[in-house]
Amino acid sequence: MLVAVAGPLRSPTIVDRRRIELVDAQIPASKQPYHAAQGLDLKEAAKLIKRSSAGAKRLARQAVRAVIADLQAKEHDVVAGGIVLASGQPIPALAETLASHARIHTAEGELFRSALIHASEQCNLPITRVRERELFAHGATELRVPAGELQRRIAEMGRSIGPPWRQDEKHATLVAWLALRAASRR
Repeated sequence: MLVAVAGPLRSPTIVDRRRIELVDAQIPASKQPYHAAQGLDLKEAAKLIKRSSAGAKRLARQAVRAVIADLQAKEHDVVAGGIVLASGQPIPALAETLASHARIHTAEGELFRSALIHASEQCNLPITRVRERELFAHGATELRVPAGELQRRIAEMGRSIGPPWRQDEKHATLVAWLALRAASRR
């Protein structure tokens, strides 16, 4: 999910919300490339993952550029991006990753997050990166808003744009707010 916020740092508003598609329909098994690679020999598995990663990066670049263009057309300056990170466990070598279902899921998440980071960098957007488990604590510190109040404000921001208002959208909103805060310091 991508959420863009604008306005004053104390009370930004959501100006865009959309799903970013990073799965290339032209690349078989690109939705879950590590799952698909599990039954292949390592050389073929690496090729599949490399193709899937390249496709995800291409789609991410297109999507980020489209969002920037749409926001600029609405007279918004796009100053930064943010991404919610996973736990930060390093991805082991491919053979070890493919031997563990949990590591496969972790690696797939990292593949798509990396594509979004790459796309943002290609568009010269500084990226705020926050681990999911630290998001609200970090937000409370950076924005100087108690965590409970911060959760209430994020929930209220969602009411202004209507359902659905899922956890990933709430997280995307908070990291966007943190990116806006970081950009104000530059």
